[in-house]
Amino acid sequence: MANLPRHHGWSIARVVPLLAGAFVLISVILAAAWSSWWLVFTGFVGANLLLYGTAGWCPATLLLRRLGLPAAAPCNVSGT
Repeated sequence: MANLPRHHGWSIARVVPLLAGAFVLISVILAAAWSSWWLVFTGFVGANLLLYGTAGWCPATLLLRRLGLPAAAPCNVSGT
């Protein structure tokens, strides 16, 4: 277990799915509490997540890149 890779900071590859999951949960709660039209936002988030998975970018990645987040965190694995 000592040779497992450690995560060193936030990266776009880590933040995008976290943001998508948070937005989906928020929109489902809003849809249950107020209006089912909030599910349109859920569909928008899902479409962007599909775009990120296939093309490697979505509107959130453009914003996160401008904020200075790296595309991927470096992985330090020592060879044994």
